[in-house]
Amino acid sequence: MKLKLYHKIIIGLVAGFLAGLLLGDKAVYLKPIGDIFIRGLRLIVVPLILSTLITGVASAGDPKQIGSLGIKTVTYFIVTTFFAVVIGLVVANIFQPGAGLALGEVGSIARPDKVSPMQMIVNMVPMNPAEALAKGNVLQIIIFALLFGGALSLAGDKGKPVADFFAALAEVMFKLSDIVIRMAPYGVFALIAWTTGRFGMAILLPMGKLIAATFIACVIHVVFVYSGAVKILARVSPLHYFKKVMEPALVGLSTCSAAAAFPFTMRAQKQLGVSEKVSGFTLPMALTINMDGTALYQSVGAIFVANIYGVDLSLAQQSTIVLTAVLASIGTASIPGGGLIMLTLVLESVGLPLEGIAIVAGIDRILDMFRTTTNIFGDNSAGLVVAALENELDRDVAATSLSDMEIDEAA
Repeated sequence: MKLKLYHKIIIGLVAGFLAGLLLGDKAVYLKPIGDIFIRGLRLIVVPLILSTLITGVASAGDPKQIGSLGIKTVTYFIVTTFFAVVIGLVVANIFQPGAGLALGEVGSIARPDKVSPMQMIVNMVPMNPAEALAKGNVLQIIIFALLFGGALSLAGDKGKPVADFFAALAEVMFKLSDIVIRMAPYGVFALIAWTTGRFGMAILLPMGKLIAATFIACVIHVVFVYSGAVKILARVSPLHYFKKVMEPALVGLSTCSAAAAFPFTMRAQKQLGVSEKVSGFTLPMALTINMDGTALYQSVGAIFVANIYGVDLSLAQQSTIVLTAVLASIGTASIPGGGLIMLTLVLESVGLPLEGIAIVAGIDRILDMFRTTTNIFGDNSAGLVVAALENELDRDVAATSLSDMEIDEAA
């Protein structure tokens, strides 16, 4: 049987842990392999985000033609993603998932001067895009890509050659990212071996706390944010919503793929009374840019890495994490290994070392189960809320319990 990538990463994690216990301090000789993997991630981040964001925005069509449906859908995605990142940060700050494991100290970390919230927004806009790209200023790169992609869509046929170039660049970067991600088992093996060689069994506790913090944050987001939106904005019973979405959610939990659960999600939308006009527009967009679970996980992961390096992130730095995670989720959703690449972006935005990614990558399959399930609940809530706001919701169907629907289908 051919092993999947996540199987290989788990094997790399276990083998690295055992190798670290066996080799002790000598495991440091394996660290260069992990360093090469980290450099590979940093290599692809900037051109990947630039090309995919520009292509995504440009392909959306004329912003003037998006209309009410598109505006409400995208607004819902952005607002719920914002809540997801904030919830992740709050839970992670309470749990301190990396406490108990000190990988080292960070000599120079980005500690911005105290600035007003308005000045932070001003600083996000680059004066020189080339400088932003050279320095790896993540937020400025994202803002430039969004603006450039919007301008390309407005340029129409005259901008098509440029749009085609970035689309081709995005495809090339997808292939390159796939190559780098395939190095993950070896990078994880080397970095975990080095970490375990230095710290021994102490590495196990933070891994369990990271899993628990991510799970609890996802549950809070689903139960309070999504059910709250369903109850207040769509005026539909959250109980009906949860029961009807449970089927695609369980498929997502077992497969770690929102795409695999897509047919079940479409069926759930029909059971919720969402019109095909809304579900046909909202759900494909949700697969691309609605990644609340992934964004939430980035904030927990960032606090985890800060903990293991003994870094106390300021309010300004945590605000930067929120902005970066929300904006980057648009560009990394469909990228192979997008969660890992997105975490690289978030860590770099506040100057945190990337070596902590090895521990996160080792248990990524477990975390991905939580992320994917959260995303699927979010996709379905988006369709329901947008349909209600657009008067495209069949309230009789939405109010019908799932058990009564199953009786009707059987009859």
